[in-house]
Amino acid sequence: VQLQASGGGLVQAGGSLRLSCVASGRILNNYHMGWFRQAPGKEREFVAGISQIGGETDTVDSVKGRFTISRDNAKNTVYLQMNSLKPEDTAVYYCAAATLFPSRRLGAYNYWGQGTQVTVSS
Repeated sequence: VQLQASGGGLVQAGGSLRLSCVASGRILNNYHMGWFRQAPGKEREFVAGISQIGGETDTVDSVKGRFTISRDNAKNTVYLQMNSLKPEDTAVYYCAAATLFPSRRLGAYNYWGQGTQVTVSS
């Protein structure tokens, strides 16, 4: 499956962005999906995940209550709605697909998108 992430940009603190990840090549509902981010000089980290049919979601504490992951399998798309953005949310955001089970571990994901830059100014 090929993943294409989009929706990043420059936004002021307190603003919102919605990231999209479109899958091609395979049906998206075959996969558990995740969003990760990587800030300069830091390791890539889990942000949010969603199960194959969207019944279960998982969000890291640092973004809980501000970020929401969702999916529209009919459109082969996963979203990350980001509200109340903070400068520390600045990073390249990646979507990823896992075939076996939802996970926070990078190694559980088999396919990765190219990343989209999110920059939050103070």
